[in-house]
Amino acid sequence: MVEDRYVGVAYRDGSWLAVTFTGDGYEETAVFDGVGDCWAAYEEEARLILVDVPIGLVESGDPVRRCDALARDVLGPRSEALVDPPVREATRKRRFSTANRVHERKAGAALSEAAFERSDAIAMCDELLQEVPEAAAVIRSAHPELCFRAFAGEPLAEDATAAAGYAERMRTLARQDRDAPPVVQKVAEATAGHDVPVAGALDAVVLAYTAAPGGGELRTLPAEVPTDASGLPMELVYRAAAPLVR
Repeated sequence: MVEDRYVGVAYRDGSWLAVTFTGDGYEETAVFDGVGDCWAAYEEEARLILVDVPIGLVESGDPVRRCDALARDVLGPRSEALVDPPVREATRKRRFSTANRVHERKAGAALSEAAFERSDAIAMCDELLQEVPEAAAVIRSAHPELCFRAFAGEPLAEDATAAAGYAERMRTLARQDRDAPPVVQKVAEATAGHDVPVAGALDAVVLAYTAAPGGGELRTLPAEVPTDASGLPMELVYRAAAPLVR
């Protein structure tokens, strides 16, 4: 019998880092060149794949999605980690100047460079989920900072790239599962030779813990999930015993 898999995927500098759990815990780590490759690897067994890339895009008008605004409300000092994605048309532009013009015309606001840097990944996910309904039923969006916030029970104070931030997140994961520190070590070892930062490994791990059955329930911001013009959900997934509130 095929065993169900639960996958957390963090996108970093052109690489998609996937951490896979089964019902028995950590299984494997893999690095893919595209989200389509990741889907092809897990489509037969995956019950849930959480990616740290926005799904569900604004076409025009107010560019701030409700899920992102709600997440900022509960992240406290880490609210700046949330970056509003470009409008859909802007994600398809290869140059920042062009993408910014489109975003300004459609949304009436300037596009941040941080949002543009993730445009390729956002467009890849958007195209895959629109073209492959089976993928859209399994791949959902989550933000690592929101997942850490849910597991910690309170807002985190430090940036993930700082030593104090790394320690804060390791403590949070260890409270969720005492085997989490060796899991992070295994993921780090498996990414040797790939340009994946330590913070990226932590993000993929917390997404995998969120996807896998465990303490708490799988929840969303907002609780009532709207869809975009293509029918894709505009949500952020997290796991907690109770809904997150500011």
